[in-house]
Amino acid sequence: MEQALKVCIYGATGYTGAELIRALSQHPAVKITSLVSSSSAGKKVKDVLPHLSPILGGRTLVSEPEEEYDLAFLCLPHEASMELVPKLLEEEKKIVDLSGAYRIRDKKSYEEFYGFNHTHPELLSQAVYGLPELFREEIKKAMLVANPGCYPTATLLALYPLLKEGIEFEEIVVHALSGVSGAGRKTRQHFHYPEMEESFFAYSVEKHRHTPEMEDAVRRLTGRELKIRFTPVVVPASRGMLSTLYVKIPPTDLRELYSETYRGEEFVHIVDEPPKTKWVLGTNLCLIYPSYDERTSTAVIISAIDNLGKGASLQAVQNMNLLFGFEEGLSLPKTPLFP
Repeated sequence: MEQALKVCIYGATGYTGAELIRALSQHPAVKITSLVSSSSAGKKVKDVLPHLSPILGGRTLVSEPEEEYDLAFLCLPHEASMELVPKLLEEEKKIVDLSGAYRIRDKKSYEEFYGFNHTHPELLSQAVYGLPELFREEIKKAMLVANPGCYPTATLLALYPLLKEGIEFEEIVVHALSGVSGAGRKTRQHFHYPEMEESFFAYSVEKHRHTPEMEDAVRRLTGRELKIRFTPVVVPASRGMLSTLYVKIPPTDLRELYSETYRGEEFVHIVDEPPKTKWVLGTNLCLIYPSYDERTSTAVIISAIDNLGKGASLQAVQNMNLLFGFEEGLSLPKTPLFP
């Protein structure tokens, strides 16, 4: 590469920011110009993220970018990203936003599911939903990519072949499990080790913010108004995600349908048995196991991802590669950490 792509990471010390640093440090075409952190500005990376000392240990975290850059990764709270995005667009920066601030086109969904009024609704229609296997061509031309949530990534990739085939169904039930890192790095009582260990629990059962995101993505793809019954569960693992979908459909050769839909996709693989999260740990992979229960006329589709990998930071790098014309899988791991 003749000239490195200059990137800035906002919110560099959270789990998604740290995972981005790990991935981008291996990218032959990228230079990280600034690591922005409002909570740790002035500190060395080695003092906040010791595991990254061999990579960027001597670098200092800053409160504002210190050098020019071409692309901003936003690993920030939703409302912080919401306010920063317009300013960066005015500066003609390309953006991959890992928050939920621009994932949904319906302004009312932010009031109902996120609890805040979206102050820049005019930009919601400009944001491209960053799920490459579904919106690849739109991503290539975007200025603002809304990186999907982890639950929607696992669920939508498992659902997409049914949508693409035009199979009719009334409803979909989704039950998904996530490692604790999905809740972020901030300390919370119910994720405290003595309370989380040997325990798992459902949360946001009546209303979860990823529900309208999934429904909005379906609407963009098909124009259908599909209601999704979604229940998330957190389990005592640091990372990993398993999403199980139940859909009432007529008998269908699901293996052929799914294999054909994802033929040639680098990061989505159809597997012969229900996947384990260990099989995707530290990768950008999504493994899908489609099956059909004839007794209840139900398609049961199981997908596994790493919630910090394909569910967040590594997918953000995949989107970056598309935005700047690099090989889509450049620097993205496909071999899991095992055991």
